[in-house]
Amino acid sequence: METLNSIFKLAAGIGLFLFAMYLIEEALKNLSGRTFKLFLQRITKNNIGAITGGAVVTAVLQSSSMVSLMVLAFVGAGVFTMKNALAIILGANLGTTLDSWLVATLGFKTNIEIIAYPAVCLGGFLLILFRNRKTIEYISYFLLGFGLLFIGLSFMKTAMETQVQNFNFSEYAAMPSIVFLFMGFLITMVVQSSSVTMALTLSALHAGAIDFPMAAAIVLGSETGTTIKILLGAIGGNVSKKRVALGNILFNIVLTVIAFLFLKPILLLITDVFNIKDSLIGLVTFSSLINLLAIVLFLPFLDLFTKFLERFFKDSDGSTAAFIGHASINEPETALDLFRRETKYFVYNSMIFNLELFKTDTSSLQSHSEYKIINKDKNFFSKTKEEKYEFLKQLQGEIQAFYLKLRSKIQNEHQGELNQLISAGRSSMHSVKSIKDIGSNISNLSHSSKDIKYNFFIHHKKETENLYFHLNTLLLQENKVSFEELQSLFDNIQNNYSSALNNFYTEAQQASIENLDMTTIINFNRELFTSNKAMLMAVKEMVLDEKQAEFFNEIPKYKT
Repeated sequence: METLNSIFKLAAGIGLFLFAMYLIEEALKNLSGRTFKLFLQRITKNNIGAITGGAVVTAVLQSSSMVSLMVLAFVGAGVFTMKNALAIILGANLGTTLDSWLVATLGFKTNIEIIAYPAVCLGGFLLILFRNRKTIEYISYFLLGFGLLFIGLSFMKTAMETQVQNFNFSEYAAMPSIVFLFMGFLITMVVQSSSVTMALTLSALHAGAIDFPMAAAIVLGSETGTTIKILLGAIGGNVSKKRVALGNILFNIVLTVIAFLFLKPILLLITDVFNIKDSLIGLVTFSSLINLLAIVLFLPFLDLFTKFLERFFKDSDGSTAAFIGHASINEPETALDLFRRETKYFVYNSMIFNLELFKTDTSSLQSHSEYKIINKDKNFFSKTKEEKYEFLKQLQGEIQAFYLKLRSKIQNEHQGELNQLISAGRSSMHSVKSIKDIGSNISNLSHSSKDIKYNFFIHHKKETENLYFHLNTLLLQENKVSFEELQSLFDNIQNNYSSALNNFYTEAQQASIENLDMTTIINFNRELFTSNKAMLMAVKEMVLDEKQAEFFNEIPKYKT
Protein backbone atom coordinates (compact mmCIF):
# COMPACT_ATOMS: atom_id res chain seq x y z
CA MET A 1 0.00 0.00 0.00
CA GLU A 2 2.84 2.37 0.85
CA THR A 3 4.44 1.66 -2.53
CA LEU A 4 1.18 2.50 -4.28
CA ASN A 5 0.87 5.73 -2.32
CA SER A 6 4.39 6.77 -3.26
CA ILE A 7 3.64 6.03 -6.93
CA PHE A 8 0.52 8.20 -6.75
CA LYS A 9 2.51 10.92 -5.00
CA LEU A 10 5.16 10.74 -7.72
CA ALA A 11 2.44 11.01 -10.40
CA ALA A 12 0.87 13.95 -8.54
CA GLY A 13 4.28 15.62 -8.38
CA ILE A 14 4.71 15.21 -12.15
CA GLY A 15 1.21 16.61 -12.74
CA LEU A 16 1.85 19.61 -10.47
CA PHE A 17 5.21 20.25 -12.11
CA LEU A 18 3.66 20.18 -15.60
CA PHE A 19 0.81 22.45 -14.51
CA ALA A 20 3.29 24.82 -12.89
CA MET A 21 5.35 24.95 -16.09
CA TYR A 22 2.17 25.73 -18.03
CA LEU A 23 1.26 28.60 -15.66
CA ILE A 24 4.77 30.06 -15.86
CA GLU A 25 4.80 29.81 -19.65
CA GLU A 26 1.39 31.47 -19.97
CA ALA A 27 2.38 34.23 -17.57
CA LEU A 28 5.68 35.07 -19.24
CA LYS A 29 4.24 34.68 -22.75
CA ASN A 30 1.52 37.22 -22.02
CA LEU A 31 3.65 39.56 -19.91
CA SER A 32 6.51 39.76 -22.35
CA GLY A 33 5.75 37.51 -25.32
CA ARG A 34 5.67 40.25 -27.94
CA THR A 35 8.80 41.86 -26.48
CA PHE A 36 10.74 38.63 -26.83
CA LYS A 37 9.40 37.98 -30.34
CA LEU A 38 10.59 41.41 -31.43
CA PHE A 39 13.88 40.84 -29.60
CA LEU A 40 14.35 37.57 -31.49
CA GLN A 41 13.61 39.26 -34.82
CA ARG A 42 16.14 42.02 -34.15
CA ILE A 43 18.98 39.86 -32.86
CA THR A 44 18.86 37.05 -35.42
CA LYS A 45 20.84 38.83 -38.15
CA ASN A 46 23.78 36.45 -37.68
CA ASN A 47 24.39 33.00 -36.22
CA ILE A 48 25.95 34.20 -32.96
CA GLY A 49 23.09 36.64 -32.39
CA ALA A 50 20.54 33.94 -33.17
CA ILE A 51 22.10 31.48 -30.71
CA THR A 52 22.36 34.19 -28.04
CA GLY A 53 18.77 35.28 -28.65
CA GLY A 54 17.50 31.70 -28.42
CA ALA A 55 19.39 31.12 -25.17
CA VAL A 56 18.29 34.39 -23.54
CA VAL A 57 14.61 34.09 -24.49
CA THR A 58 14.44 30.44 -23.41
CA ALA A 59 16.24 31.19 -20.15
CA VAL A 60 13.54 33.73 -19.32
CA LEU A 61 10.48 31.96 -20.76
CA GLN A 62 11.77 28.60 -19.46
CA SER A 63 10.46 26.51 -22.32
CA SER A 64 12.65 25.50 -25.24
CA SER A 65 9.60 23.84 -26.82
CA MET A 66 7.63 27.10 -26.72
CA VAL A 67 10.52 29.03 -28.25
CA SER A 68 11.06 26.32 -30.88
CA LEU A 69 7.37 26.36 -31.84
CA MET A 70 7.47 30.17 -31.99
CA VAL A 71 10.50 29.95 -34.27
CA LEU A 72 8.76 27.29 -36.36
CA ALA A 73 5.82 29.67 -36.89
CA PHE A 74 8.18 32.48 -37.95
CA VAL A 75 10.05 30.18 -40.34
CA GLY A 76 6.80 29.01 -41.91
CA ALA A 77 5.85 32.65 -42.36
CA GLY A 78 9.20 33.59 -43.90
CA VAL A 79 10.28 35.88 -41.06
CA PHE A 80 13.39 33.83 -40.19
CA THR A 81 15.70 32.06 -42.58
CA MET A 82 16.13 28.35 -41.99
CA LYS A 83 19.75 28.84 -40.93
CA ASN A 84 18.89 31.43 -38.29
CA ALA A 85 16.00 29.31 -37.03
CA LEU A 86 18.34 26.36 -36.48
CA ALA A 87 20.78 28.65 -34.66
CA ILE A 88 17.98 29.91 -32.38
CA ILE A 89 17.00 26.32 -31.55
CA LEU A 90 20.62 25.51 -30.66
CA GLY A 91 20.59 28.48 -28.29
CA ALA A 92 17.17 27.51 -26.90
CA ASN A 93 18.45 24.05 -25.96
CA LEU A 94 21.22 25.69 -23.93
CA GLY A 95 18.91 28.30 -22.40
CA THR A 96 16.50 25.70 -21.03
CA THR A 97 19.22 24.31 -18.75
CA LEU A 98 18.82 27.37 -16.52
CA ASP A 99 15.65 25.74 -15.17
CA SER A 100 17.69 22.65 -14.27
CA TRP A 101 20.17 24.80 -12.33
CA LEU A 102 17.33 26.43 -10.37
CA VAL A 103 15.78 23.05 -9.53
CA ALA A 104 19.13 21.51 -8.56
CA THR A 105 20.11 24.42 -6.30
CA LEU A 106 16.90 25.87 -4.87
CA GLY A 107 14.90 22.64 -5.03
CA PHE A 108 17.38 20.43 -3.22
CA LYS A 109 19.64 22.84 -1.35
CA THR A 110 17.03 24.99 0.41
CA ASN A 111 13.85 24.51 2.39
CA ILE A 112 11.27 24.36 -0.42
CA GLU A 113 8.37 25.38 1.82
CA ILE A 114 9.97 28.76 2.53
CA ILE A 115 9.89 29.52 -1.22
CA ALA A 116 6.82 27.70 -2.48
CA TYR A 117 4.05 28.29 0.04
CA PRO A 118 4.29 32.11 0.22
CA ALA A 119 4.37 32.28 -3.60
CA VAL A 120 1.20 30.17 -3.90
CA CYS A 121 -0.52 32.15 -1.14
CA LEU A 122 0.31 35.54 -2.71
CA GLY A 123 -0.53 34.32 -6.20
CA GLY A 124 -3.91 32.99 -5.09
CA PHE A 125 -4.87 36.20 -3.26
CA LEU A 126 -3.83 38.41 -6.20
CA LEU A 127 -5.74 36.24 -8.66
CA ILE A 128 -8.98 36.42 -6.66
CA LEU A 129 -8.74 40.10 -5.75
CA PHE A 130 -7.44 41.50 -9.06
CA ARG A 131 -8.43 38.91 -11.69
CA ASN A 132 -10.01 41.62 -13.88
CA ARG A 133 -6.64 43.28 -14.36
CA LYS A 134 -4.69 41.33 -16.97
CA THR A 135 -1.18 42.22 -15.80
CA ILE A 136 -1.95 41.26 -12.19
CA GLU A 137 -3.63 38.08 -13.42
CA TYR A 138 -0.50 36.94 -15.25
CA ILE A 139 1.73 37.91 -12.33
CA SER A 140 -0.53 35.69 -10.21
CA TYR A 141 -0.08 32.86 -12.70
CA PHE A 142 3.66 33.25 -12.43
CA LEU A 143 3.64 33.18 -8.62
CA LEU A 144 1.29 30.18 -8.53
CA GLY A 145 3.39 28.39 -11.13
CA PHE A 146 6.63 29.17 -9.33
CA GLY A 147 5.27 27.86 -6.02
CA LEU A 148 3.55 24.78 -7.46
CA LEU A 149 6.68 23.87 -9.41
CA PHE A 150 8.64 23.43 -6.19
CA ILE A 151 5.72 21.74 -4.41
CA GLY A 152 5.54 19.26 -7.28
CA LEU A 153 9.29 18.78 -7.02
CA SER A 154 8.89 18.14 -3.29
CA PHE A 155 6.29 15.44 -4.02
CA MET A 156 8.64 13.76 -6.51
CA LYS A 157 11.57 13.98 -4.09
CA THR A 158 9.76 12.46 -1.10
CA ALA A 159 8.12 9.79 -3.29
CA MET A 160 11.53 8.76 -4.58
CA GLU A 161 12.96 8.66 -1.05
CA THR A 162 10.11 6.38 0.05
CA GLN A 163 10.62 4.10 -2.93
CA VAL A 164 14.33 3.77 -2.16
CA GLN A 165 13.50 2.66 1.40
CA ASN A 166 10.95 0.05 0.23
CA PHE A 167 12.52 -1.15 -3.01
CA ASN A 168 15.95 -2.46 -3.95
CA PHE A 169 17.21 -0.56 -6.98
CA SER A 170 20.69 -2.07 -6.91
CA GLU A 171 19.71 -4.92 -9.26
CA TYR A 172 19.14 -2.34 -12.02
CA ALA A 173 22.64 -0.93 -11.69
CA ALA A 174 24.03 -3.67 -13.91
CA MET A 175 21.78 -2.66 -16.84
CA PRO A 176 23.57 -1.13 -19.82
CA SER A 177 23.48 2.67 -20.14
CA ILE A 178 21.50 2.46 -23.36
CA VAL A 179 18.47 1.24 -21.35
CA PHE A 180 18.52 4.46 -19.31
CA LEU A 181 19.02 6.43 -22.53
CA PHE A 182 15.79 5.02 -23.97
CA MET A 183 14.09 5.52 -20.61
CA GLY A 184 14.87 9.24 -20.78
CA PHE A 185 13.61 9.39 -24.37
CA LEU A 186 10.32 7.64 -23.52
CA ILE A 187 9.63 9.71 -20.38
CA THR A 188 10.23 12.97 -22.26
CA MET A 189 8.18 11.82 -25.24
CA VAL A 190 5.22 11.08 -22.92
CA VAL A 191 5.36 14.18 -20.69
CA GLN A 192 6.63 16.46 -23.51
CA SER A 193 8.95 18.33 -21.19
CA SER A 194 12.68 17.78 -20.69
CA SER A 195 12.38 19.89 -17.53
CA VAL A 196 10.09 17.28 -15.96
CA THR A 197 12.49 14.50 -16.95
CA MET A 198 15.36 16.44 -15.38
CA ALA A 199 13.36 17.03 -12.18
CA LEU A 200 12.47 13.33 -11.96
CA THR A 201 16.07 12.32 -12.59
CA LEU A 202 17.39 14.76 -10.00
CA SER A 203 14.88 13.40 -7.47
CA ALA A 204 15.92 9.80 -8.17
CA LEU A 205 19.60 10.75 -7.99
CA HIS A 206 19.09 12.67 -4.75
CA ALA A 207 17.26 9.71 -3.20
CA GLY A 208 19.97 7.25 -4.26
CA ALA A 209 17.71 5.28 -6.60
CA ILE A 210 20.18 5.75 -9.47
CA ASP A 211 23.81 6.78 -9.74
CA PHE A 212 25.42 9.60 -11.71
CA PRO A 213 26.12 7.69 -14.99
CA MET A 214 22.52 6.34 -15.06
CA ALA A 215 21.15 9.84 -14.49
CA ALA A 216 23.36 11.27 -17.24
CA ALA A 217 22.11 8.64 -19.70
CA ILE A 218 18.47 9.49 -18.85
CA VAL A 219 19.10 13.21 -19.35
CA LEU A 220 20.86 12.47 -22.63
CA GLY A 221 17.84 10.50 -23.83
CA SER A 222 15.56 13.41 -22.98
CA GLU A 223 17.43 15.58 -25.49
CA THR A 224 15.95 13.56 -28.36
CA GLY A 225 12.58 13.13 -26.66
CA THR A 226 11.91 16.87 -26.88
CA THR A 227 11.98 16.74 -30.70
CA ILE A 228 8.55 15.10 -30.85
CA LYS A 229 6.69 18.32 -30.01
CA ILE A 230 8.39 20.38 -32.73
CA LEU A 231 7.90 17.47 -35.15
CA LEU A 232 4.15 17.55 -34.47
CA GLY A 233 4.20 21.34 -34.87
CA ALA A 234 5.63 20.96 -38.38
CA ILE A 235 2.97 18.54 -39.61
CA GLY A 236 0.82 20.25 -42.22
CA GLY A 237 3.27 23.16 -42.43
CA ASN A 238 5.22 24.35 -45.43
CA VAL A 239 8.57 22.90 -46.49
CA SER A 240 10.60 25.37 -44.42
CA LYS A 241 8.89 24.27 -41.20
CA LYS A 242 9.41 20.60 -42.08
CA ARG A 243 13.08 21.18 -42.86
CA VAL A 244 13.66 22.98 -39.54
CA ALA A 245 11.90 20.17 -37.67
CA LEU A 246 14.08 17.62 -39.48
CA GLY A 247 17.16 19.69 -38.68
CA ASN A 248 16.21 19.77 -35.00
CA ILE A 249 15.80 15.97 -34.97
CA LEU A 250 19.17 15.47 -36.66
CA PHE A 251 20.80 17.93 -34.22
CA ASN A 252 19.62 15.94 -31.24
CA ILE A 253 20.27 12.49 -32.70
CA VAL A 254 23.86 13.37 -33.63
CA LEU A 255 24.42 15.04 -30.26
CA THR A 256 22.96 12.05 -28.40
CA VAL A 257 25.08 9.54 -30.32
CA ILE A 258 28.33 11.49 -29.86
CA ALA A 259 27.69 12.25 -26.18
CA PHE A 260 26.70 8.62 -25.51
CA LEU A 261 29.85 7.28 -27.17
CA PHE A 262 31.98 9.61 -25.03
CA LEU A 263 29.79 9.43 -21.92
CA LYS A 264 32.48 8.12 -19.57
CA PRO A 265 35.13 10.69 -20.59
CA ILE A 266 32.59 13.52 -20.27
CA LEU A 267 31.60 12.36 -16.78
CA LEU A 268 35.25 12.08 -15.79
CA LEU A 269 35.79 15.62 -17.07
CA ILE A 270 33.03 16.83 -14.75
CA THR A 271 34.02 14.85 -11.64
CA ASP A 272 37.82 14.86 -11.94
CA VAL A 273 38.83 17.88 -14.03
CA PHE A 274 36.05 20.26 -12.96
CA ASN A 275 36.22 18.60 -9.51
CA ILE A 276 32.41 18.62 -9.07
CA LYS A 277 31.62 16.10 -6.33
CA ASP A 278 27.95 16.99 -5.85
CA SER A 279 26.11 14.62 -8.22
CA LEU A 280 23.12 17.00 -8.59
CA ILE A 281 25.33 19.87 -9.70
CA GLY A 282 27.29 17.42 -11.82
CA LEU A 283 24.13 16.33 -13.66
CA VAL A 284 23.02 19.88 -14.59
CA THR A 285 26.62 20.65 -15.58
CA PHE A 286 26.45 17.62 -17.88
CA SER A 287 23.20 18.92 -19.41
CA SER A 288 24.67 22.39 -20.04
CA LEU A 289 27.93 20.91 -21.33
CA ILE A 290 26.37 18.69 -24.01
CA ASN A 291 24.17 21.53 -25.27
CA LEU A 292 27.24 23.75 -25.43
CA LEU A 293 28.93 20.92 -27.30
CA ALA A 294 26.09 20.92 -29.84
CA ILE A 295 26.69 24.62 -30.54
CA VAL A 296 30.43 24.08 -30.98
CA LEU A 297 29.84 21.10 -33.30
CA PHE A 298 27.12 22.55 -35.51
CA LEU A 299 27.81 26.31 -35.64
CA PRO A 300 30.71 26.13 -38.14
CA PHE A 301 28.65 23.91 -40.45
CA LEU A 302 25.26 25.64 -40.33
CA ASP A 303 25.50 26.84 -43.94
CA LEU A 304 26.34 23.35 -45.21
CA PHE A 305 23.71 21.79 -42.95
CA THR A 306 21.07 24.20 -44.28
CA LYS A 307 21.93 23.30 -47.87
CA PHE A 308 21.71 19.62 -46.94
CA LEU A 309 18.21 20.10 -45.48
CA GLU A 310 17.07 21.89 -48.64
CA ARG A 311 17.28 18.55 -50.45
CA PHE A 312 14.31 17.31 -48.47
CA PHE A 313 10.61 17.99 -49.13
CA LYS A 314 9.26 19.56 -52.29
CA ASP A 315 7.56 22.93 -52.18
CA SER A 316 4.02 22.43 -53.50
CA ASP A 317 2.52 25.37 -51.65
CA GLY A 318 0.20 27.38 -53.93
CA SER A 319 -0.42 30.19 -51.47
CA THR A 320 0.55 33.72 -52.48
CA ALA A 321 1.00 34.76 -48.85
CA ALA A 322 4.56 35.33 -47.70
CA PHE A 323 3.96 35.38 -43.93
CA ILE A 324 0.46 34.25 -42.93
CA GLY A 325 0.20 31.15 -45.10
CA HIS A 326 0.87 28.80 -42.18
CA ALA A 327 0.45 31.15 -39.23
CA SER A 328 -1.65 29.93 -36.31
CA ILE A 329 -4.34 32.18 -34.84
CA ASN A 330 -3.90 30.30 -31.56
CA GLU A 331 -0.90 32.60 -31.03
CA PRO A 332 -2.75 35.92 -31.61
CA GLU A 333 0.21 38.23 -30.96
CA THR A 334 2.47 36.27 -33.29
CA ALA A 335 -0.35 36.11 -35.85
CA LEU A 336 -0.80 39.90 -35.62
CA ASP A 337 2.94 40.45 -36.18
CA LEU A 338 2.78 38.24 -39.26
CA PHE A 339 -0.41 39.91 -40.48
CA ARG A 340 1.34 43.28 -40.23
CA ARG A 341 4.26 41.96 -42.27
CA GLU A 342 1.93 40.45 -44.85
CA THR A 343 0.05 43.70 -45.28
CA LYS A 344 3.29 45.65 -45.68
CA TYR A 345 4.44 43.11 -48.28
CA PHE A 346 1.12 43.51 -50.12
CA VAL A 347 1.35 47.33 -50.15
CA TYR A 348 4.98 47.10 -51.32
CA ASN A 349 4.08 44.82 -54.25
CA SER A 350 1.10 47.01 -55.10
CA MET A 351 3.44 49.98 -55.51
CA ILE A 352 5.71 47.96 -57.80
CA PHE A 353 2.71 46.85 -59.90
CA ASN A 354 1.48 50.42 -60.34
CA LEU A 355 4.90 51.79 -61.23
CA GLU A 356 5.55 49.03 -63.74
CA LEU A 357 2.38 49.99 -65.62
CA PHE A 358 4.05 53.38 -66.10
CA LYS A 359 7.15 51.56 -67.42
CA THR A 360 9.12 52.88 -64.45
CA ASP A 361 12.40 51.26 -63.45
CA THR A 362 11.60 49.71 -60.05
CA SER A 363 15.02 48.12 -59.44
CA SER A 364 15.73 50.46 -56.51
CA LEU A 365 12.50 49.35 -54.84
CA GLN A 366 13.28 45.71 -55.55
CA SER A 367 16.54 45.97 -53.62
CA HIS A 368 14.71 45.35 -50.32
CA SER A 369 16.46 42.10 -49.42
CA GLU A 370 13.60 40.33 -47.60
CA TYR A 371 10.92 41.04 -50.20
CA LYS A 372 13.36 40.45 -53.06
CA ILE A 373 13.95 36.88 -51.86
CA ILE A 374 10.23 36.25 -51.35
CA ASN A 375 9.29 37.63 -54.77
CA LYS A 376 12.05 35.58 -56.37
CA ASP A 377 10.67 32.42 -54.74
CA LYS A 378 7.17 33.28 -55.95
CA ASN A 379 8.39 34.31 -59.45
CA PHE A 380 6.61 37.64 -59.04
CA PHE A 381 8.88 39.62 -61.35
CA SER A 382 8.66 37.08 -64.16
CA LYS A 383 4.85 37.21 -64.23
CA THR A 384 2.90 39.13 -66.85
CA LYS A 385 0.85 42.20 -65.94
CA GLU A 386 -2.33 40.10 -65.82
CA GLU A 387 -0.64 37.40 -63.71
CA LYS A 388 0.68 39.98 -61.26
CA TYR A 389 -2.79 41.47 -60.93
CA GLU A 390 -4.28 38.02 -60.24
CA PHE A 391 -1.46 37.40 -57.73
CA LEU A 392 -2.35 40.59 -55.85
CA LYS A 393 -6.05 39.75 -55.93
CA GLN A 394 -5.41 36.30 -54.51
CA LEU A 395 -3.09 37.72 -51.86
CA GLN A 396 -5.71 40.24 -50.79
CA GLY A 397 -8.23 37.40 -50.56
CA GLU A 398 -5.91 35.45 -48.28
CA ILE A 399 -5.34 38.57 -46.18
CA GLN A 400 -9.10 39.12 -45.85
CA ALA A 401 -9.69 35.46 -44.93
CA PHE A 402 -6.96 35.56 -42.28
CA TYR A 403 -8.38 38.81 -40.91
CA LEU A 404 -11.79 37.18 -40.39
CA LYS A 405 -10.17 34.34 -38.43
CA LEU A 406 -7.91 36.61 -36.39
CA ARG A 407 -10.36 39.34 -35.40
CA SER A 408 -12.20 37.07 -32.93
CA LYS A 409 -8.92 36.09 -31.23
CA ILE A 410 -7.34 39.53 -30.87
CA GLN A 411 -7.74 41.39 -27.59
CA ASN A 412 -9.57 44.71 -27.63
CA GLU A 413 -6.41 46.81 -27.30
CA HIS A 414 -5.15 45.41 -30.62
CA GLN A 415 -8.44 45.61 -32.55
CA GLY A 416 -7.67 49.13 -33.73
CA GLU A 417 -4.34 48.11 -35.23
CA LEU A 418 -5.92 45.07 -36.89
CA ASN A 419 -8.60 47.26 -38.48
CA GLN A 420 -5.95 49.71 -39.69
CA LEU A 421 -4.04 46.90 -41.36
CA ILE A 422 -7.05 45.50 -43.20
CA SER A 423 -7.96 49.05 -44.25
CA ALA A 424 -4.43 49.45 -45.66
CA GLY A 425 -4.95 46.31 -47.71
CA ARG A 426 -8.28 47.54 -49.08
CA SER A 427 -6.86 50.95 -49.99
CA SER A 428 -3.85 49.38 -51.66
CA MET A 429 -6.04 47.09 -53.79
CA HIS A 430 -8.25 50.06 -54.69
CA SER A 431 -5.12 51.88 -55.90
CA VAL A 432 -4.07 48.90 -58.00
CA LYS A 433 -7.54 48.54 -59.51
CA SER A 434 -7.66 52.23 -60.44
CA ILE A 435 -4.28 52.05 -62.23
CA LYS A 436 -5.20 48.83 -64.01
CA ASP A 437 -8.44 50.42 -65.24
CA ILE A 438 -6.48 53.19 -66.98
CA GLY A 439 -3.91 50.82 -68.49
CA SER A 440 -5.21 51.54 -71.99
CA ASN A 441 -5.11 55.30 -71.26
CA ILE A 442 -1.47 54.99 -70.13
CA SER A 443 -0.58 53.17 -73.34
CA ASN A 444 -2.47 55.73 -75.44
CA LEU A 445 -0.87 58.76 -73.82
CA SER A 446 2.68 57.37 -73.57
CA HIS A 447 2.76 56.55 -77.30
CA SER A 448 0.94 59.64 -78.52
CA SER A 449 2.53 61.83 -81.21
CA LYS A 450 0.64 64.85 -79.86
CA ASP A 451 2.73 66.88 -77.48
CA ILE A 452 -0.22 67.93 -75.30
CA LYS A 453 -1.05 64.29 -74.56
CA TYR A 454 2.51 63.01 -74.27
CA ASN A 455 3.71 65.88 -72.05
CA PHE A 456 0.66 65.47 -69.83
CA PHE A 457 1.57 61.78 -69.33
CA ILE A 458 5.29 62.48 -68.68
CA HIS A 459 4.42 65.09 -66.05
CA HIS A 460 2.16 62.66 -64.19
CA LYS A 461 4.62 59.80 -64.53
CA LYS A 462 7.36 61.85 -62.82
CA GLU A 463 5.01 63.05 -60.07
CA THR A 464 3.82 59.50 -59.44
CA GLU A 465 7.37 58.13 -59.34
CA ASN A 466 8.42 60.77 -56.81
CA LEU A 467 5.35 60.05 -54.70
CA TYR A 468 5.85 56.27 -54.73
CA PHE A 469 9.56 56.36 -53.95
CA HIS A 470 8.76 58.65 -51.01
CA LEU A 471 5.91 56.40 -49.83
CA ASN A 472 8.10 53.32 -50.14
CA THR A 473 10.74 54.95 -47.93
CA LEU A 474 8.10 55.78 -45.31
CA LEU A 475 6.65 52.26 -45.47
CA LEU A 476 9.96 50.48 -44.91
CA GLN A 477 11.75 52.84 -42.52
CA GLU A 478 11.84 52.05 -38.80
CA ASN A 479 11.72 55.68 -37.64
CA LYS A 480 8.39 57.22 -36.72
CA VAL A 481 6.63 59.04 -39.57
CA SER A 482 5.19 62.47 -38.81
CA PHE A 483 1.57 63.36 -39.47
CA GLU A 484 2.70 66.58 -41.14
CA GLU A 485 4.87 64.72 -43.67
CA LEU A 486 1.91 62.63 -44.82
CA GLN A 487 -0.34 65.67 -44.94
CA SER A 488 2.23 67.45 -47.11
CA LEU A 489 2.24 64.49 -49.51
CA PHE A 490 -1.54 64.53 -49.64
CA ASP A 491 -1.59 68.25 -50.36
CA ASN A 492 0.87 67.65 -53.21
CA ILE A 493 -1.44 65.00 -54.67
CA GLN A 494 -4.40 67.39 -54.46
CA ASN A 495 -2.46 70.32 -55.95
CA ASN A 496 -0.99 68.23 -58.73
CA TYR A 497 -4.45 67.00 -59.71
CA SER A 498 -5.90 70.52 -59.80
CA SER A 499 -2.94 72.25 -61.45
CA ALA A 500 -2.55 69.53 -64.10
CA LEU A 501 -6.22 69.80 -64.98
CA ASN A 502 -6.13 73.61 -65.17
CA ASN A 503 -2.94 73.58 -67.26
CA PHE A 504 -4.48 71.10 -69.65
CA TYR A 505 -7.58 73.25 -70.14
CA THR A 506 -5.35 76.26 -70.81
CA GLU A 507 -3.28 74.36 -73.38
CA ALA A 508 -6.36 72.75 -74.96
CA GLN A 509 -7.70 76.20 -75.78
CA GLN A 510 -4.64 76.86 -77.93
CA ALA A 511 -4.09 73.39 -79.44
CA SER A 512 -6.07 71.17 -81.73
CA ILE A 513 -7.34 68.18 -79.73
CA GLU A 514 -10.16 65.77 -80.38
CA ASN A 515 -13.06 65.33 -77.97
CA LEU A 516 -12.17 61.68 -77.37
CA ASP A 517 -8.61 62.64 -76.44
CA MET A 518 -9.90 65.15 -73.90
CA THR A 519 -12.04 62.42 -72.34
CA THR A 520 -9.00 60.11 -72.16
CA ILE A 521 -6.87 62.76 -70.45
CA ILE A 522 -9.54 63.81 -67.95
CA ASN A 523 -10.34 60.18 -67.10
CA PHE A 524 -6.63 59.39 -66.70
CA ASN A 525 -6.12 62.40 -64.44
CA ARG A 526 -9.08 61.53 -62.20
CA GLU A 527 -8.27 57.80 -61.86
CA LEU A 528 -4.59 58.49 -61.17
CA PHE A 529 -5.62 61.02 -58.50
CA THR A 530 -7.89 58.38 -56.94
CA SER A 531 -5.15 55.74 -57.09
CA ASN A 532 -2.47 57.95 -55.56
CA LYS A 533 -4.81 58.99 -52.77
CA ALA A 534 -5.64 55.35 -52.04
CA MET A 535 -1.97 54.37 -51.92
CA LEU A 536 -1.21 57.24 -49.56
CA MET A 537 -4.10 56.13 -47.35
CA ALA A 538 -2.71 52.57 -47.35
CA VAL A 539 0.70 53.78 -46.18
CA LYS A 540 -0.96 56.11 -43.68
CA GLU A 541 -2.65 53.14 -41.99
CA MET A 542 0.71 51.36 -41.78
CA VAL A 543 2.78 54.18 -40.28
CA LEU A 544 0.42 56.25 -38.10
CA ASP A 545 -1.13 55.19 -34.82
CA GLU A 546 -4.89 54.77 -34.56
CA LYS A 547 -5.71 58.27 -33.30
CA GLN A 548 -3.52 60.03 -35.87
CA ALA A 549 -4.97 57.88 -38.65
CA GLU A 550 -8.52 58.78 -37.61
CA PHE A 551 -7.63 62.47 -37.54
CA PHE A 552 -6.06 62.15 -41.00
CA ASN A 553 -9.31 60.67 -42.28
CA GLU A 554 -11.08 63.94 -41.46
CA ILE A 555 -9.12 65.82 -44.15
CA PRO A 556 -11.45 66.56 -47.13
CA LYS A 557 -10.45 64.23 -49.94
CA TYR A 558 -13.04 64.34 -52.68
CA LYS A 559 -12.41 66.27 -55.87
CA THR A 560 -13.76 65.81 -59.40
